[in-house]
Amino acid sequence: MQDKMQEEIDRAVEVLRRGGTILYPTDTVWGIGCDATNAEAVAAIYALKRSENKKGMIVLTDKIDNVARYYRKIPAIAWDLLEVADKPLTLIMPGAAGVAANLIPEEGTLAVRVPDHEFCRRLIRRFGRPIVSTSANISGETTPKGFGDIDRRIVDGTDFTVDPHYEGQPTRKPSSIIMLGEDGEVKIIRE
Repeated sequence: MQDKMQEEIDRAVEVLRRGGTILYPTDTVWGIGCDATNAEAVAAIYALKRSENKKGMIVLTDKIDNVARYYRKIPAIAWDLLEVADKPLTLIMPGAAGVAANLIPEEGTLAVRVPDHEFCRRLIRRFGRPIVSTSANISGETTPKGFGDIDRRIVDGTDFTVDPHYEGQPTRKPSSIIMLGEDGEVKIIRE
């Protein structure tokens, strides 16, 4: 099983390194992903989703320690929130850095999450860079709960689809979202 998973990860990483897009499982819902440092790949996802909503794109990293790589300064409370989260949590924080410019909205924030999903974490670790994660749907349409609910236009529009066998046990709903301000302000966006 592990050898097959590694083969699937290697295939996905090859696509990501070429600047391609992937359809992959996370701990919440299926995501459309790409290299978060590649502006052309990010633009391809906007085109596929028919959206330019930079606030709808999340960056995934494989461990909490790597979160700091994508911000100039992290509010102290972020570390506490990441450590105690008992369900999928996305943090939106100011001072985005180290990712493609077209991923960062005007206010300079970036949404980041550390998934609790073996395939997803191993994929990110092997790739060695952050991966974009946005729900696998056309903007404005319902977020699919499982692979079978994903619109054919999304499946056909990505360069590689991870075998649904690696889906695991996702929550089948989007993560909670908390926005943190530079001065420690906390705003719950989605529970």
